[in-house]
Amino acid sequence: MGREVCRAVVEDPECVLVAAVDSQGCGENVGALIGHSELKLEISDELDALTDAEVDVAVDFTHPDSVMDDVRWCVRHAVHCVVGTTGISAADLDEIRALIEEEGNESNVFVAPNFAIGAVLMMRFAAAASRWLPSVEIIELHHSGKAEAPSGTAIKTAEEIAKARSEGGEAPPSREIFPGARGGEVAGIRVHSVRLPGLVAHQEVIMGGPGQSLTIRHDSYDRASFMPGVLLAIKAITKHPGLAYGLENLLDL
Repeated sequence: MGREVCRAVVEDPECVLVAAVDSQGCGENVGALIGHSELKLEISDELDALTDAEVDVAVDFTHPDSVMDDVRWCVRHAVHCVVGTTGISAADLDEIRALIEEEGNESNVFVAPNFAIGAVLMMRFAAAASRWLPSVEIIELHHSGKAEAPSGTAIKTAEEIAKARSEGGEAPPSREIFPGARGGEVAGIRVHSVRLPGLVAHQEVIMGGPGQSLTIRHDSYDRASFMPGVLLAIKAITKHPGLAYGLENLLDL
């Protein structure tokens, strides 16, 4: 994801890539990694590289164990931050809001569980349909290296459906022969997580009613699918004071 973000920024005429931070890639040339040999920019392993380069916006695609430290650093150094790392909890969002205010509202933070525009539309359509078909289950499928389950997209989808549907869906009791066979539960909705090599990011929302079902599915086959949303957030973050959560805030839905 880091390489894709760097490539997208370099190839966008309205953006300039001025710094890159990676604890494992220190000293490497970003240009060589993203197919732009004309770019001479060395990767640093220190966040101070961001202030040294006078960045306007930092983009974080790291790991749930480190993302909050990165966000805290950005807010305390008045650097706007776009966050695509999953694993951000409701408590983390509350902390970010408080920290932004504590630091004088000098930086904005934009967090999205999914930057693919199609995925945002999938969530919106699913929430709308759940008013009429409230019995819902979610299956999310990701690459085998994904750090957590369920995905942030699945969690947000379940939360949006729970807010939108007029009544709880039917969840008939079933005895699990093997614990976990019926998946986990998020906001009263069953969520099933699949982790396999060869996948990127996929999710389907299955709704059932008398004699019918409706499936709404989104597939990301390449990480490039997230880049239009990332660039949109980079360019719009100054217009959204404080903390903004979810790409739908930028799509005028």
